[in-house]
Amino acid sequence: MAINNFKENVVGILGKAGISVGGKNSWDLKIKNEKFYERILMEGSLGAGESYMDGWWDSDKLDQFFERIFRYGIEKYARENWRIIWHHVKSRLFNMQSRSRVYKVGEEHYDVGNDLYKAMLDRRMLYTCGYWKNAKTLDEAQEAKLELVCQKIGLEPGMTVLEFGCGFASFAKYAAEKYGAKVTGLTVSKEQVKLGQELCKGLPVDIRLEDYRNIKGKFDRVISIGVLEHVGYKNYHTYMKQVDRTLKDDGIAFIHTIGGNQSKTATNAWSDKYIFPNGMIPSIAQIGKAMEGLFIMEDWHNFGEDYDKTLMAWYENFEKAWPRLKKNYSNRFYRMWRFYLLSSAAGFRCRDLQLWQIVMTKAKTRRTQPICRIS
Repeated sequence: MAINNFKENVVGILGKAGISVGGKNSWDLKIKNEKFYERILMEGSLGAGESYMDGWWDSDKLDQFFERIFRYGIEKYARENWRIIWHHVKSRLFNMQSRSRVYKVGEEHYDVGNDLYKAMLDRRMLYTCGYWKNAKTLDEAQEAKLELVCQKIGLEPGMTVLEFGCGFASFAKYAAEKYGAKVTGLTVSKEQVKLGQELCKGLPVDIRLEDYRNIKGKFDRVISIGVLEHVGYKNYHTYMKQVDRTLKDDGIAFIHTIGGNQSKTATNAWSDKYIFPNGMIPSIAQIGKAMEGLFIMEDWHNFGEDYDKTLMAWYENFEKAWPRLKKNYSNRFYRMWRFYLLSSAAGFRCRDLQLWQIVMTKAKTRRTQPICRIS
């Protein structure tokens, strides 16, 4: 197919979403390499992301561009070449979140640089969705999220908490300082362990570089805030069984996770390659099947729209900090990170993605009183 035919097809497809090439709207495209048309048509999200990183195209408001792409379902018009097909096939054939692969996302994403995360995140260093119900700033939203979690799990002084995927130990520090809890936090990121241990010095907090499948013991509360996205559909039941094994009979389990509207067995190819290796967004059906026979679902809370606000706040912080960060990162990294933050924000804005908080108790242990919604 000639370049002109590729261009004609792409321009026609984008037009369905009200996007023009060279137009005056903030979401319109500016093309800097004519090969863009073939690349995006043949490679979909992977081609779109890589060509943006390469500087082949731009948009004044990338989040608004993606908002229109997602809202009108334009991505379905892209073809699947061998790279995309293999991405889906290998997720079926192999356990991409096996024990041997579990540390890859830590090394490639969470270890990218604490200077970046300190500049982008709130003062408590939370790298998950904030709770904006009564908040006006990112700091307030993240502190409100921490308090919301503690209230939902009924945290009390002296309780033991196991946290799968503890990040920079933000929850652990808050729970230990404010509630007098004893927290064991697990992460696959060496940099998160280093900073988390430093931030929690002197507190009853144990931060470990360890896969969630390896931990033993019994805890009053078992939680995860933003880790189920790294577990993988082949391991959802394994995850739930591990929560069951480590939770005391009268305990409460809690999950904070990004969620998808449909069950899938592979994630976006560009995100898998450049942002979250082997990541995967669970659906309600997948989570429900995994917990069946093990847990009673006490509460399921969705505040996905808050992730749009959180991501845009991170983006603003990242842009402001870039002049001092760029000595440590390439311009290609800058474009990659913008693409990641702004396309993600658009996904939540269009409600293609959700943010769920799930409270669970053991199915075999009948509590005398049900857990009520805290919001």
